[in-house]
Amino acid sequence: MTPIHHILAHPGSAHKDDFLACCVLLHFHPVAIERREPTEADLADPGIAVVDVGGEHAPERSNFDHHQFPRDEPPTCALSLVLKHFGLYEDAREFCDWLEPAEWLDCRGPVDTAKWMGAPREAITKLVSPMDVTLLRRFAATTELTEASPLWQVMRMIGEDLVVFIETLRERLAFIAKNAEFWTIEGPQGPFEVLFMPRTEPLPDEPSSGLPRFIGRTGKDDSVIAMVYPDRRGEGYGLSRHRDSQRMDFAPLEDACEDVHFAHKRGFVAKTSATDPERLRELLAMAQV
Repeated sequence: MTPIHHILAHPGSAHKDDFLACCVLLHFHPVAIERREPTEADLADPGIAVVDVGGEHAPERSNFDHHQFPRDEPPTCALSLVLKHFGLYEDAREFCDWLEPAEWLDCRGPVDTAKWMGAPREAITKLVSPMDVTLLRRFAATTELTEASPLWQVMRMIGEDLVVFIETLRERLAFIAKNAEFWTIEGPQGPFEVLFMPRTEPLPDEPSSGLPRFIGRTGKDDSVIAMVYPDRRGEGYGLSRHRDSQRMDFAPLEDACEDVHFAHKRGFVAKTSATDPERLRELLAMAQV
């Protein structure tokens, strides 16, 4: 793979796909970003990554544009092309639920994307946050970004977190499969299933990370209603609903149990100092509604 010494993105307004494509590139090639129209020399130089502009997709020359694709091409954006270039796309499509909607939004626009999602058109704009607005506006306002720029540093962090998430989630799922247990608990309303993740050494940075996806991959999304996992802030455990199951309400536990030191008023999560599996089962049974 040719080392990239420069990243080139189109000038003018910026969108999520070209912004994130540059973030991923920065993770692998922490170089300057320039925002202008490419020249023929730029397109011919494999050391210059040309993103979302230039009229060609030629990864062997580090050119990642999708605008020349046929109208009926499956939604594919600049980020898709960059992820494919680094061999990350298939895992990203499986693990990043936001990627396919981002592809649709960039290629089909908000009206068709909302129809595809089965949501009203206004739902698209209601999900836009100030973080989206500020990052894209600041990126659009630049002509060049270097390591000295705070935005360049933030973009590199975004790229790092995204790539590390994609690259390590399969390993995380394998770790869960090796260590986790499915419990069947007899509650006042009948039996129910829970996923229990025991404390391990070393403890993962995010002990609950990957648990919902693991449950889904095992085909138990409909039967498992809660998760138990090590509390990273203490020696006990966190208790939470799976897929926000309304069959569990942890809120009453805070007043009823001395070993439950926190429960959200909405009932979807609680923290306990209890570590004995039998006590954890008792708390889960008490939370069943």
